[in-house]
Amino acid sequence: MTRGGRASAERLGLLLARHGVIANHRLRQVLASTGLTPRHGMALTHLAETGSVTQQRLLELLRVDPSVLVTLLNELEAEGFVRRRRDPADRRRHIVEITPTGTAALRKVESAVDHVERDLFAGFTAEQTRQLHALLSQIRTSPGDPACTEE
Repeated sequence: MTRGGRASAERLGLLLARHGVIANHRLRQVLASTGLTPRHGMALTHLAETGSVTQQRLLELLRVDPSVLVTLLNELEAEGFVRRRRDPADRRRHIVEITPTGTAALRKVESAVDHVERDLFAGFTAEQTRQLHALLSQIRTSPGDPACTEE
């Protein structure tokens, strides 16, 4: 069956979903040895790049549901990868920061992600990879999307 001159299997949304599932599976496989998930890796990456941030700012950066962030931070804190503390300027806010143990874990995550990306994008030029990144960054999603409330 075709729609708009394209076979259904070639629809961009379906193609993106297929490749997303495959990429997610591969990332989860290589990250299994670290005990972390792709979402853990994203949180640690943001914390390493930004330094100490408020929990609210981290929520905005990760674009996830607040309950997902709390669970994520609880898991990372239990492993000693992040530290949360009250903001001395406003006791209602929490400051989150990566620990040295978290930085070491992030290096393992980055190595695993590099491995998967080398395989997935082996046929791409550097420019094609840059273009793909730019295009994917523009896809409209929001923290209210159901996938943002799942691990």
